[in-house]
Amino acid sequence: MSDTSCYILDNGGYTAKVGFSYMEPKIVPNCIMKAKSERRRPFIGSQIDECRDASGLFYILPFQKGFLVNWDTQKTVWDYIFSKECCPVNFSEVPLIITEPIFNFSSIQEAMTEIFFEEYECQSLLRVNATDLAEYHYRKLHNNESTLVVDSGYSFTYIVPYIKGKKYKEGIRRIDVGGKVLTNHLKEILSYRQLNVMDETYVINQVKEDSCFVSQDFMGDMEIAKKKGSENTIVKDYVLPDYTTIRRGYLRDIVKPDEDLEQQTLRLNNERFSIPELLFHPSDVGIPQMGIPEAIINSIDACPEENKESLLENIILYGGSTLFPGFRDRVFNEVRAFALDHYDVNVTLAENPLTYAWEGGKHIFRDPEFYSFCMTKEEYEEEGRALAFERFDI
Repeated sequence: MSDTSCYILDNGGYTAKVGFSYMEPKIVPNCIMKAKSERRRPFIGSQIDECRDASGLFYILPFQKGFLVNWDTQKTVWDYIFSKECCPVNFSEVPLIITEPIFNFSSIQEAMTEIFFEEYECQSLLRVNATDLAEYHYRKLHNNESTLVVDSGYSFTYIVPYIKGKKYKEGIRRIDVGGKVLTNHLKEILSYRQLNVMDETYVINQVKEDSCFVSQDFMGDMEIAKKKGSENTIVKDYVLPDYTTIRRGYLRDIVKPDEDLEQQTLRLNNERFSIPELLFHPSDVGIPQMGIPEAIINSIDACPEENKESLLENIILYGGSTLFPGFRDRVFNEVRAFALDHYDVNVTLAENPLTYAWEGGKHIFRDPEFYSFCMTKEEYEEEGRALAFERFDI
């Protein structure tokens, strides 16, 4: 096996982060997309960049509710990722680190082990939770005892306490709100208020990424959003892409009534901050769960008394939904308000929230014990699936 490099695949519900440990990761959409403009051709992963007109884009996703269920789709995307077109690899020479969700179903775990050993002929495999890699990354940098990992992604948000590098299972909390819920909610309220965009998942996802932010004072911002004229500092226009001159929409100051504008725009007012608010109040859309700061405290309360202080001092946020401006500050302020006064609270937003777990894979590969975490093809052929369940703590 290669001692110099390792192939890391952080297989997320929306994007897969992939690459060898000595290079920068590529971020590939983990789905197959079909466009109205080109009926015959499915776009796999990054091929979407070649699509001339991405309006009315139709997604076929391998992940549903955060778990891998569409194997045909996933296999097509993996074949694309491992091909010359994206990030070619020969699994007989390099070990593979692949991520999967926490408490993944055993049937999915079995299928995954089987596909990589039998179809891709992997020599050595490490299946691991993305939060494990994120925690390892954080611990290598800070040398701390306990870490609380908050992974806010596409399908859900997980809050996972680690004590001495091990998951503390009683403290794990899952909130069923991620980027997908936010985009869908934005689609619904825009369709209700202005323009039917129910088929425009791709474009509205970009609207969300470009214009939403987390409010530090929700009611105060609501008041500002009600004001008229220049007093309203929140209202903006989003110029929609027309796919002839504009490939991606952008935010601009509101169009004056006498101004002549060719493109179609969306007027965004309180949507800009009420969408990410769902991460803090899922009950706004009828999901009877706690918001992130409350769940963080609830998770820490389930942990042993002697670790609580260290957990509050080492909260790390990563994942695509943490990219909203103001996200870290809001989490910090609310956790600080919930926590007891004599504890210090420290919340860190990962330097690059999308690739943070992938970078953790780089660190874990350099661990002298790395190969003892892995499972080899020989072991798989001798002992079969049972060993995989023992070896990988999912």
